[in-house]
Amino acid sequence: MGNGTVQQENLWGGVRNDFSDEKLFRHIPLAMRMRPKKLSDVIGQEHLLGPKCFLPRMIRQDNFGNIILFGPPGCGKTSLAEVIANETNSQFVAINAVMSNVAELRRILQEARGADRSPILFIDEIHRFNRAQQDLLLPDVELGTIRLIGATTHTPAVYIISPLLSRSHLFQLEPIKEDVIRNYLLRALQDKTIGLGSSGCNLDNDVLDILAQSCDGDLRRALNHLETLVMGVATGTRITCSHLETFATERHVRYDRDESEHHATISAYIKSMRGCDPNAALYWLAKLLEGGEDPRFIARRLVIFASEDIGLADSRALPLATACYAACETIGMPECAINLGHVTVFMALAQKSNSTYLALNGAREEIRTHPMQSVPNYLRNQPKSMAKRLNTEPYLYAHDYPGNVTGQAYMVEPKIFYYPKASGDEIELNAPRKTIY
Repeated sequence: MGNGTVQQENLWGGVRNDFSDEKLFRHIPLAMRMRPKKLSDVIGQEHLLGPKCFLPRMIRQDNFGNIILFGPPGCGKTSLAEVIANETNSQFVAINAVMSNVAELRRILQEARGADRSPILFIDEIHRFNRAQQDLLLPDVELGTIRLIGATTHTPAVYIISPLLSRSHLFQLEPIKEDVIRNYLLRALQDKTIGLGSSGCNLDNDVLDILAQSCDGDLRRALNHLETLVMGVATGTRITCSHLETFATERHVRYDRDESEHHATISAYIKSMRGCDPNAALYWLAKLLEGGEDPRFIARRLVIFASEDIGLADSRALPLATACYAACETIGMPECAINLGHVTVFMALAQKSNSTYLALNGAREEIRTHPMQSVPNYLRNQPKSMAKRLNTEPYLYAHDYPGNVTGQAYMVEPKIFYYPKASGDEIELNAPRKTIY
């Protein structure tokens, strides 16, 4: 939730999270006021911060280098970075990669070089830094001038340069579980110091459940919704499900096109069809559509899937997928969603075979890694008279032979790439064929 460099007289300072200024306090969002101050306050990440985990030991001993925190929005990446700075009493500055630039980064690193001990530089949305900006960090990261903590919602291996990754510890944060969010919302509602306790409002249990369920593991969003609800009613109101009608109609689906959630969702969609689960495939399709995905992108993936995963087991899949793509082009949303649903279920239920996909990969690998074979003379496009003059083996016309199998070799050194699978139509396709190699 950092937005630009922390403005303070001395650039490098501590984390500023005391809210003693009453005027300022009223304008600070609840999610920021409720941020943890120490390690024991951090919730929902027991896999990283449990008693047997080494991250807490590293922090308490102030014995850590560079850290990349990655996970979905609202799981506590920024909060954990601030807690680390608090626990180690480190100098700290936070920047947001969206708003920062090379000049600011150079100034921050220059000032860090004069510090007595390595300060913590926290870069939110570090995936937004281009390669040149990430390269700029390397010398100071290498020398330990700074201790970098980067936060990203993206897969680090895709968006962060290898030299920076190799010098960092990676920690993946998980979405916060519903019961944990529910308890935290209740605590925020009752806390009279930094929470909403002074409002005197109460929530029905159903309201708490809905808020916890509808935020997709994003604690910040849940706290924002709670704050909006409380601010929108009179002091002392008991908030019921009727107050949630607006949220029910405007619920936000966490799906960022062209970013991590996009890749995760399309992957789940493809793997559900591959695993013959039409219900899961429809669920992930619905998420893609509700998230605003271009239906043509989904249809293109169906065309690929038809050959890669179904192939010869059911050759109806490819024309059906291409027809679906044409429907998405000509009809568009919302109606083409029906076509996508139709083809998705067909793909999930169809017999599967990746034999042609594997065969092509094998042939391409052969071309890349072995000497190129020459085309036999009898397969070259030349008149019969030329073959007679050269006294070479003639080309045997396949249609003149039973089953179109001549026994003639079509490679100088025959290789086998295609291995049929006992799946669907592929069984029948291969039944009458003779092995010629």
